[in-house]
Amino acid sequence: MKISKRVPEMNDTEFKFARQMGVRHIIGYVPPEADRPNWDFQYLLQLRKQVEAYGLELAAIGRPPRAALREVVHAGPRRDEELENLCISIRNMGLAGIPVLGYNFSVYPNWGLWRAGLNGGARGDAGVHSFDYDLVKDAPVGEAGLVSADEMWQRLAYFLERVVPVAEQAGVKLACHPDDPPVAELRGAARILSSVDGLKHLVDLAPSPNNGLTFCQGTLAEMGAELFEAIRYFGQRKKIFVVHFRNVHRFPGESLKYDETFIDDGDVDMFTTLQAYAQVGYDGLLDPDHAPVVAGDTQWGRHRGYAYAFGYIAAMKRFVDTK
Repeated sequence: MKISKRVPEMNDTEFKFARQMGVRHIIGYVPPEADRPNWDFQYLLQLRKQVEAYGLELAAIGRPPRAALREVVHAGPRRDEELENLCISIRNMGLAGIPVLGYNFSVYPNWGLWRAGLNGGARGDAGVHSFDYDLVKDAPVGEAGLVSADEMWQRLAYFLERVVPVAEQAGVKLACHPDDPPVAELRGAARILSSVDGLKHLVDLAPSPNNGLTFCQGTLAEMGAELFEAIRYFGQRKKIFVVHFRNVHRFPGESLKYDETFIDDGDVDMFTTLQAYAQVGYDGLLDPDHAPVVAGDTQWGRHRGYAYAFGYIAAMKRFVDTK
């Protein structure tokens, strides 16, 4: 398994920090100013070389072009044009030697976080992401209107049917993130990837070695899933392409409410889950994903919070690797 860092801002500070933490694998993001409907081969190659200049490896890109999936997820009139552009990007990723593309498939992918960044919530009032469904369950229907689960499955099948064969030819793995927050509906739109059964259906829709998951351990814990069973199920089938290796604390009650916590301060036994990944032969990326913001940190840099997570993971991994 390879400890990795997501780098939304591809710059000297982030790359040096990764090296200093002993992290060698980067999950990169194309910066907004360079984003296009499709990514040029030469640009992707330069991005990879930029990372490699620091002795690092560009192991994945964390999301597709910003314009690549909106029409697809909304079944809009331009979705075939968007899909063709996405396929161009995937082909160019393969040619540039970048092996994994992350994505999500939700009408409102990150809607509903009610506390984030510097606003406290964790141990010592460190800043964390949180969610409370009671605060948003009565939100008005969004601009997409009412969208049923059947409609969302049809849209996802349309996407996978056209994109997965291209990914196979290009040698690029498509890593889908579960719906986070994992509730069945938000603002009138169904969220079909908010359960383990939904994730199983996703991988069954396109039975390909290139169709799999960003296995967000935090999101599955938020669901209340049997985490070790899920690791075994998807890991044995080689459907885990990236692990978001983070911890959460769920509050008891009928409605979903949780805090994303420090790696050692949540509901999940992180060491046992790391052992489970090793047992199924997972050799991919371990990304702490969302580190709390600690005293002296910046909201988006979070270097101190990530440093704690990296050290904790590295220590556990060294022990697991010797077994």
